[in-house]
Amino acid sequence: MDLDVGGLVTDRYRIPTPDPSSPEAVARTVKEILDHFEWREAFGCAMPSVVRRGVVRSAANIDKRWIGVDAVELLTQVTGRAVTVLNDADAAGLAELQYGEARDERDLVIVLTFGTGIGSAMFVEGVLVPNTELGHLELNGMEAEHYAAARVFDDDEAMTYTEWGDRVNRYLNHLEMLFSPDRFVIGGGISKQFDEFAGRLRVSADVVPAQLRNRAGIVGAALASRGL
Repeated sequence: MDLDVGGLVTDRYRIPTPDPSSPEAVARTVKEILDHFEWREAFGCAMPSVVRRGVVRSAANIDKRWIGVDAVELLTQVTGRAVTVLNDADAAGLAELQYGEARDERDLVIVLTFGTGIGSAMFVEGVLVPNTELGHLELNGMEAEHYAAARVFDDDEAMTYTEWGDRVNRYLNHLEMLFSPDRFVIGGGISKQFDEFAGRLRVSADVVPAQLRNRAGIVGAALASRGL
């Protein structure tokens, strides 16, 4: 990462998630990535879960064995490097706050990442409210991410961007009723197709695609580790 500009200075190195994806197996995979880049300094790790003081407290979309694991302690032992661990949507939000669409002076900004689930990062006057997990709010009698995540669109070949956009619109209206944000920032891989569904989003807040798109979590994780 080049944290002066928030950009990648190498190609991404992608390897399969281990199966089973136990904490120990994932930690070894993280070490493999670090070794690939010959990186010996501190690093950041973004987890799709609630993370409190380095301990994983939820596992909606990952192996349940992560719950209660001190991820900082585990990753430090396995990799031999200093690490900071945070929620993945919080990481993406930090990147947008520093370099992207959340950096303007605003009272309340909500960054949403649409993927397998729905991640959220909330900023009040530039200060992160960690672990909001707004994808697990109830909507239409189910968790919101089961109704409007990008996975729902990907899994239903008959669903159009218009139909999925209507679902996202309902979700955004629910969030607006609860929090009255000034801006929604839409992230995740599907943000590349923002123009395909943006016309269905009707809320009073600004709605914009994430500037860093799907690399925001990587940037935010590196950013979070800078002080180590």
